[in-house]
Amino acid sequence: MKRFPAQALAGLLFTTAAAADTLVQAPGYYRMPLGKFTVTAVSDGTVTIPLDTLLTHVSSQVLKQRMAEEAMTPQAETSINTFVIDTGKQRVLVDTGAGPLFGKAGGHLLANLRAAGYPAETIDAVLLTHVHGDHSGGVSLNGKPAFPNAQVYVDKKDVDFWLNPANIGRVEDSQKHTFKESAEALNPVIAAGKLKTFTAPLTVVAGIRALPAPGHTPGSVVFRVESEGQTLVLWGDIIHAKAVQMPDPEVAIHFDVNQQQAVQTRERILAQVAREGDWVAAAHISFPGLGHVKAEGSGYRWIAANYTTELAH
Repeated sequence: MKRFPAQALAGLLFTTAAAADTLVQAPGYYRMPLGKFTVTAVSDGTVTIPLDTLLTHVSSQVLKQRMAEEAMTPQAETSINTFVIDTGKQRVLVDTGAGPLFGKAGGHLLANLRAAGYPAETIDAVLLTHVHGDHSGGVSLNGKPAFPNAQVYVDKKDVDFWLNPANIGRVEDSQKHTFKESAEALNPVIAAGKLKTFTAPLTVVAGIRALPAPGHTPGSVVFRVESEGQTLVLWGDIIHAKAVQMPDPEVAIHFDVNQQQAVQTRERILAQVAREGDWVAAAHISFPGLGHVKAEGSGYRWIAANYTTELAH
């Protein structure tokens, strides 16, 4: 066996350890065509959430079984996905990730946008599915709008709810932090005169329509994008735990402001996208979070997008 000098071996071990400390994934973006538009999924990172304490209306046994079927545990590493809709005339970002809220686990949106060819200053509009911190936390940076040339659009019901501290008694303890986080994220945008509220249903920008999806939050919406007969539904937090909520949409989560309404909305949206064969962009299904939904038994099944390099329109 070949022998290495002690100094060389020490150097090799140091280099290996240093490399391990800096291991990162490749820049997280993935493109697909949608009619004349280009859709780019952009990762903000991941966060591990304890589904065994967060999900409701599901037994511990069923939860463990469902997660095991996908080689996972209830301590689930969950993607934080955002999406750019490039219409050729506008670059529209849907959701902004967590910003600094999750430490190093999140907050990778701006770097990944640059890698994808969409630096922050080139974004024309930001659409928020709702105001929870893992969707709005990246909308500002160091007390200023993170996307300096973009108007930020969010349903008025969510702004009125989360920016009013009087509502704090209407949510579970696990959600009370959202009021402070919402103010920190949105106030710089408001101060810059860039926050635009709307009331769904409404066409927010050409080709992109906001539709009401209440329950998870009062002003949650889904965005329906259409181009040349192809449709994509960006559904925000319709699903948090694919392995559990797809086969049983009645499973809710403590983050829901109104769990019963959230379940009704989930059942409606799942039935719609399955029936119509729409593309879906999901915030919390494994990156890139693009795929279709198929009805199966009394529930549904997620069909992930087939990887493609054919991006021409």
